[in-house]
Amino acid sequence: MNKTSSTIYDYAIIGAGAAGLHLAHAMLAEEWFADKSILVVEKTTKEVDDRTWSFWEKGAGTWDNILTKSWAKGFFYGKDEEIPLALAPYQYKMIRSIDFYQLGKKTIMAAPNMHWQLEEVQSVKRTGAILNIQGQQNTYQAKQIFDSRITQAFINGQKDHISLIQHFKGWIIETKKPVFDPDSFVMMDYRVKKGLATSFTYVLPTSSTRAMVEFTLFDQEVLAASDYDIYLKKYIKEILKIDDYQIVHEEIGTIPMTSFPFHEANEAGILKIGTAGSWVKPSSGYAFKNIEKLAKQVVSNLKNNKPPSTNLLSKQFRFYDALYLDVLARENELGESIFTDMYRHNSIQQIFKFLDEETTVLENFRIFFSFRFAPFLKALWRWIF
Repeated sequence: MNKTSSTIYDYAIIGAGAAGLHLAHAMLAEEWFADKSILVVEKTTKEVDDRTWSFWEKGAGTWDNILTKSWAKGFFYGKDEEIPLALAPYQYKMIRSIDFYQLGKKTIMAAPNMHWQLEEVQSVKRTGAILNIQGQQNTYQAKQIFDSRITQAFINGQKDHISLIQHFKGWIIETKKPVFDPDSFVMMDYRVKKGLATSFTYVLPTSSTRAMVEFTLFDQEVLAASDYDIYLKKYIKEILKIDDYQIVHEEIGTIPMTSFPFHEANEAGILKIGTAGSWVKPSSGYAFKNIEKLAKQVVSNLKNNKPPSTNLLSKQFRFYDALYLDVLARENELGESIFTDMYRHNSIQQIFKFLDEETTVLENFRIFFSFRFAPFLKALWRWIF
């Protein structure tokens, strides 16, 4: 029989992925929340290493104690071009999801004002000022909910918006002989592609004999799992020149790249977070650092008695993202040239600043002038008319 908890939580977080754990951590870091009761409801035990997050930031960061590796230099490769990347004052950082999950779960369970509940949420319903979270076994009550579940509206309404999929498969490989430079990573390498599709490989070496090698596509059709292997094997053999290696771990996944307004599902007392709240950068799929920034903004909003959604999304950068997605959706073969132009004509520091949505309008125009005009002018025309 389903039981209703007698506790009415001040806040409830549905889902303990990147967004849910970032938000819980940001709350715990603020003394203002010390007397607030917080529920985290998660449907899995979070004991599987299911993804790798990579991100850039200046100097020391919150998660440095669980980093797998960081790099201060790297490379971008077009078909016939090698562009070195000296990142300072940034570093490119890699973190395994299992390390993030374990730390987040441990921190939540140790906090006297937080409660971790293993259960899948089926629905959320309002009774007056109280929100009821219906789980498979129990019902929980909260005054404010942060919900990471993607709505059915996205699944039903994708055709009405510009939508691509970032889909990928990665292997962590080990070699008997030292073949990698552990001090340098590959941001993007277009020398092995799937036809004309926007597709590339990136390489994150953690030692001279171990690296993550991942093949990624930005298009509209996910491949069969075995098809990614063709490109991974080709890249390892032809580009890395490695014949003898062992696959010690693999990951496969998808990230929506879309103009769909996830955040419009927000309502009084319920804020959508993570992918479900438009917290993933639509034009790149970068999520980890963006989610951390937005979680801190939510905490600041709550402390200052503002609506939780205040200042979370930039209409200006959402517009830029939509133009880029429009070009890539209609002329996917242009992806390599777009990224090559961007890396050729801009410093990596300026690119990071732009992707972090910290550039001025003038700086944005300088980046736009890196690109060939015609595809973006056509996208702008379609947007206006």
